[in-house]
Amino acid sequence: MTFVARSIARNWTEFRSLHVAVTVTPAWIAASALTVFATYLMQIESWRRILRGWHQRLPFAAAARTWSLANLGRYVPGKVWSVAGLVVLAQRAGVQPGPAAASAFAIQAVSLGSGVAVVAAAAPHSAPPLRLAAAGLVAVVTIGALAWRPTAAWLGRLANATPPLEPLALGAVLASTLLTVLSWWTYGAAFWMLARGLVPGAPLPLTSAVAAFTLGYVLGLLALFAPGGVGVRELVLIGLLAPFLGSGGAVAVSLASRVLLTVLEGAAALLTFPLRHRPQESVS
Repeated sequence: MTFVARSIARNWTEFRSLHVAVTVTPAWIAASALTVFATYLMQIESWRRILRGWHQRLPFAAAARTWSLANLGRYVPGKVWSVAGLVVLAQRAGVQPGPAAASAFAIQAVSLGSGVAVVAAAAPHSAPPLRLAAAGLVAVVTIGALAWRPTAAWLGRLANATPPLEPLALGAVLASTLLTVLSWWTYGAAFWMLARGLVPGAPLPLTSAVAAFTLGYVLGLLALFAPGGVGVRELVLIGLLAPFLGSGGAVAVSLASRVLLTVLEGAAALLTFPLRHRPQESVS
């Protein structure tokens, strides 16, 4: 939580130092926060569907606690901590070691693959058809590989799984993907609401907000040098939002988004922390 608090303080200071006129509309900010919490619920269920595909049934309360606490690892320097935390906490909740480790990698593949597809769908006029086709191919290959036996064997070796992992059931892959795609759209909608709450009347289309947020988030995930994607996400958002909000408005909204998400991720961890693990409830 120390890293989270430092991130909040740093970004809040940067936001307060901006010489940009913003008009805060509490109703839009509150709607944005509630939509982010709804997004978390979908992401948690998406991960549970991956686990279920490997015959691990984790109660939602335990999954929420595990996912929320592991999610804070992204603020620790080095990208491995959120993944490692998910593996360790899932095992403590009763998930077998092999599926626990493999699911942490699988959900990253689903997030990245579906994110690429959402960016392509939300901004169809901003890229040539060939680039859109390539994005679609990347999404299909990234996600579809999870149901392929060689991929399961590779994940099993990576996770030192005993017994060896079976390929994920296609139904589990599809359910997880659909939930993740929907969560990208609600994430983007929350970002759009935040922009409306700070820059009333801004001509920012919902689809543009979804595409900008998703692209910034995905590139932040891929930036191994940036804890929580700090800096990378903001640069992407500012570049994409400036035509709609102006440079000052784009900077304000991007920094406000960072502050809001950091606060909500910390709040989610605090709210779910009392939900104690009950490994005996997990059925493998």
